[in-house]
This record gives sequence, C-alpha cells and structure tokens, in this order.
Amino acid sequence: MSEPVLEFAFELRVDCDPHLRIGRSADEELTFTPITGGTVAGPLLDGVVLAGGGDWAVERSGTSQLEARYLLRADDGAVIDILNRGYFRATEEAIARHEAGEHVDESEIYFRTAPVFQTDAPAHRWLAEHQFVGLARDEDGQVCVRVFVVR
Repeated sequence: MSEPVLEFAFELRVDCDPHLRIGRSADEELTFTPITGGTVAGPLLDGVVLAGGGDWAVERSGTSQLEARYLLRADDGAVIDILNRGYFRATEEAIARHEAGEHVDESEIYFRTAPVFQTDAPAHRWLAEHQFVGLARDEDGQVCVRVFVVR
C-alpha cells in the first residue's frame, strides 16, 4: 500500500468571538466559540466563511477535543457545510508566550483537524468525496487552518 499524498487545497481564516464557558466537572470543561466570518483562499477553493456557526470544545487533561460546524460560501455562490473535528494541546507556558505576543514554534502546539464537507454543488462535489487534514494555528485573532486533500 502506498503512502498518502497531501495536496494543499486552501486556507480557512476564521473570525471568532470570545469563547463562552458552558460548564465544568471534576475532569473536563465545555466551551463554545461563536464563528463570525472569515475567508477561504487557495488553489482549489476561494470564498468566505459565513457567520453563525461555532466550535464546541471539551478539555480533558490538557487536551481539547474540538468540533466546529459552520458554512462556507464559494466565490461562485455555492454553500458548503463543514464539520471540522480535531485536537488542541499545548503547555501552559507555550500558551502564555503566545498570548503575550511572542513567537511559539509549531512543535510546541498540537492543533490538527479532520474537516468533512457536504454540498450538492457540482463544481464542489469533490469536497464531499475526499478525506482532508487540517493544520491549524491561532494568528492575529483568527483561527487559521491549512487544509490538505489526501490523494
């Protein structure tokens, strides 16, 4: 069996409001982060992130399990649903340095996703027929996800 090949498809730059704390138990915390807009740009898709979605996160033992659901509108007007699940993990020191505006090497922060898309638009059907991997980061107040299609 051959090794998977990743092809860069596009980058999501997602605008978010501050997270809302929903609840906490002895070993986990649940939060919700509203998605307010953003952009999609790359060789395989261009468009915007529509306001109205959100990201639910459950943090357990220093690792957050993420589930974001929102809509994209491609430049041709097609609406695309995205369900983006993933994980975020970093040391408290790395997070504090990042929040202070210092550069933090990507090796100190694990932020990976696996987006799944739905659409009936013929030009974008390929999104609903492939597996994707996202490499995410927080940059200038946006969540940025470089999305790669697995070929």
